[in-house]
Amino acid sequence: MEFQQLTGPALAAQTDLLAFVVFGDPSKDAFFRAADAAVGGALSAAAKGERFEGKALQTLSVATSGQPFRRLTVVGAGTRSAFSLTDLRELSAAIAAGANRVGAQSVALLLPSLGSGKERLLAQHAVEGVLLGAYKFDRYLTGEAAKQAPSLTSFGLLLDAKGKKPTAAQSRAITAGTERAVVVAHAVNHARNLVNEPAGVMTPTAMAAEATALAKKYPKQLTATILGPKECAKLGMGMFLAVGQGSDQEARLIHLTYKPATKKKGAKKIAIIGKGVTFDSGGYSLKPSDSMMGMKVDMAGSAAVVCAMEALAMLGCDHEVHAIAACCENLVSGKAYKLGDVLTSMDGTTVEINNTDAEGRLTLGDAITYARTKVEPDEIFDFATLTGACMVALGPYTAGVFSDHERLARDWMAAADRSGEDMWRMPLNGRLREQLKSPIADMRNTGERWGGAITAGLFLKTFAKDTPWVHVDIAGPADTSNPRPGQPKGGTGFAVATLVEYLAKA
Repeated sequence: MEFQQLTGPALAAQTDLLAFVVFGDPSKDAFFRAADAAVGGALSAAAKGERFEGKALQTLSVATSGQPFRRLTVVGAGTRSAFSLTDLRELSAAIAAGANRVGAQSVALLLPSLGSGKERLLAQHAVEGVLLGAYKFDRYLTGEAAKQAPSLTSFGLLLDAKGKKPTAAQSRAITAGTERAVVVAHAVNHARNLVNEPAGVMTPTAMAAEATALAKKYPKQLTATILGPKECAKLGMGMFLAVGQGSDQEARLIHLTYKPATKKKGAKKIAIIGKGVTFDSGGYSLKPSDSMMGMKVDMAGSAAVVCAMEALAMLGCDHEVHAIAACCENLVSGKAYKLGDVLTSMDGTTVEINNTDAEGRLTLGDAITYARTKVEPDEIFDFATLTGACMVALGPYTAGVFSDHERLARDWMAAADRSGEDMWRMPLNGRLREQLKSPIADMRNTGERWGGAITAGLFLKTFAKDTPWVHVDIAGPADTSNPRPGQPKGGTGFAVATLVEYLAKA
């Protein structure tokens, strides 16, 4: 896909498809009226016939003749007051999908006017939408239609309807936004690929190979350290190893490091930790078949942190960043860990197991201790498809954010808002820690039904200790069965965009 800045009047654009956005009633939009006049009233006639009212993602398209553009498409954006920059991602994805349906090779999009100084973000979100919406996981499809390439090869961005030439600063901002979008979308789509692979393919060893390949691809920016069961046993990672001991697939601890070329004043060490259970049967707390079907997604946190590191290698980062993923399978066998077992964690805390399907917090607990003691970071973030309770609270599209460090939580939530990923700050009520008490160990791995997402967070906080820490439960948004224009069915690559927004250079 080629992306370019276009200049000149929008209605003079030489393109297969000219697209623009309206907020609500199209008859009140000046460019809609001008475009309608250019095509002899065909646009308003179609709008009346199809009851086009400019509602969010409502689309209207007409073929033209005698114009430099062969087709004119208008997409509704709802009310201007409710519209955000991130909504543009879905709109541009819808426009690109419509272009492919009619066989258009080129599109010119007139970016909506949202105030001065937003050119970079406008370009970034528009281009991200095109690339994320075009994603397909078709590796295992054999039909010809599944392999058919999209027609769209060129996507142009117009800043001004009347053709006012962008200033040098605006032009640079659009270029920067486009270039950043290409990197972010690549990283998100890479994470989607890892999540969408069958669990028999994306094993702990395969995940480690992905990290090693990135380090080889970017040797100046990234280094990879992979620890097997013997090395993890020497470190005392009893919780992590117990989760994986029922599988014939060996566990792997991935440690991918990014170091900036020059250390700047105020630079930090940041650890980003991802849950890497490449398949979760529930162990002896066995999941029913329907619940187990999607459990290849249980490594989405590790996919997010590993793939975000590639974006950092491409964009640069002022901080030293350590991506850590404790990867294993949670299966049933004669070797599997059992209900009632007492495990000793890397930091010496003992944990009674009262649910083998609450395994993610065990792997993360040791990964957090590893990060805290071996990296000694200034900040720790962890990402995990951790609890169904978080989905009950927030639904399938929103991640829960837990932290007792106010500044860090605010900074993270601000990055999520800019990136367009839906997250919500959740309480970390210390009173619920009582639920984790055990009569025979320092604590047990689950509490009661009520507040399950919070007690999972409190369990992890035990191992973060005093290091500023944020836990992001991505159980809901890590994959979707309800596709949108910018998000096909399957793995979403959730959290990659916010990680890049938080960490990468502006």
